[in-house]
Amino acid sequence: MTTASARVRLAFSPDSDDIFMFWALLNGKIDPEGIEFVAERADTETLNQRASQGDVDVIAVSMARYAAIADKYLLLPHGASVGRGYGPIVVAAPGSPGTGPEGLAALRGKRIAIPGLNTTAFLVLRLLLAEFEPVVVPIVPYARVFESLRAHEVDAALLIHEGRLTYEREGFAKVADMGEGWAALTGGLPLPLGGNAIRRGLGDEAIAKISRLSRASIVWALEHRDEVMDALVAAETRKDVVVDRALLDRYLTMYANADTLELPPDGRKAVTELFTRGHAAGFFPSPPPVAFAP
Repeated sequence: MTTASARVRLAFSPDSDDIFMFWALLNGKIDPEGIEFVAERADTETLNQRASQGDVDVIAVSMARYAAIADKYLLLPHGASVGRGYGPIVVAAPGSPGTGPEGLAALRGKRIAIPGLNTTAFLVLRLLLAEFEPVVVPIVPYARVFESLRAHEVDAALLIHEGRLTYEREGFAKVADMGEGWAALTGGLPLPLGGNAIRRGLGDEAIAKISRLSRASIVWALEHRDEVMDALVAAETRKDVVVDRALLDRYLTMYANADTLELPPDGRKAVTELFTRGHAAGFFPSPPPVAFAP
């Protein structure tokens, strides 16, 4: 690929932190240096499945999914979603199993809604709870998982993205936080939930340039945070997601921050630890080599 007048295909989720990272690049706030960036959006699990095709240049994926695409993609050193003592959350109706003193252990053998089989959230839950029945409830529409809980189709639900901030107003109670459980399991490591992967076939020169521009987009967004937040609130298209400015501010504080700008050494260590533990538990045939782009 030559980068003089190239087209680069991006794919990321509709979630606020993903859009925040690429907003400046897609809205003329930084010089694309001759590259035309074209974006498509899909929910997290759809992106995880799409990544196996290897036809998108930069794609946002669950970190757990990288194990299956490491031969086709490098991880970008920026753009990660990291939880430091927090992460996806398991919730249930107040008074139901899990909401009492036993916590997550009370859900052994129970039906738990999960957002997808390839998500990091599901992997970590399997590391923390040895036996349960996963029930895939698609992330879209957003309200479906709460409807499943209310209809008693599942006993509990594993929530990612904005859902982990809105469960209380939906009438549910916390059972366990995957970020807390992961930190306890690993001696305090952060939880690397997702990242941006770049296609190896682009070549070293193009990879370095696209990586630099992607990082510049995050820098711009962090430096102009209020402007980007206003734009995201105004442009929100998910009809069943109520994202007010206060919720968006809280969400971006969690998942679009210094760790997003540059994954630090403990974050990189956590990525390797995730795959090592996943392999030891039998979820990966082998732990993939974790390779980062410049």
